[in-house]
Amino acid sequence: MKKVIILALVLVGLSSLKSQVGMGKASVDGDAILDFPLSNTGIILPIVETLPTGTAATNGTFLLDKNDITIKMRQNDLWVSLSDAGNLTGTMPNTSAEQGGGIIIGAASSPAQGVLVLEATNKALVLPKVNDPVANMKSPVAGTMCYDTVSKTMAVFDGLKWSFWK
Repeated sequence: MKKVIILALVLVGLSSLKSQVGMGKASVDGDAILDFPLSNTGIILPIVETLPTGTAATNGTFLLDKNDITIKMRQNDLWVSLSDAGNLTGTMPNTSAEQGGGIIIGAASSPAQGVLVLEATNKALVLPKVNDPVANMKSPVAGTMCYDTVSKTMAVFDGLKWSFWK
């Protein structure tokens, strides 16, 4: 009986590798592969010194470019700025050597390279939801990204000000 219970737990664990993930909540909304609750926090994007190129530059990638201090997204094989030049005051640079290939959710592997890679054919990332991040996020750092429930836009903070995208 003990072996059956252990086997069942292992199988449930393996089947959940490709499931939906709720961060700080019991269930996910709709077709989210990764979902966050309503809060006053966001995702902080990685700050890179060199923009990825070639196969490492996957469309749909978001980052903060340390050279011109702008938040960028990879779209149609080009880097598109989502903010004006910002400021890195208050950010903590990562001085440790990178290890591993990042975390992949939704698939066993991925050709995309990133800190967090979400792979799904029918699910999407649901950004952390914030009611008016300008008023309610007291100390955002450069590279913070969230969904503003008041303006119904994606909000990115460049270290100086918020930019909003419909």
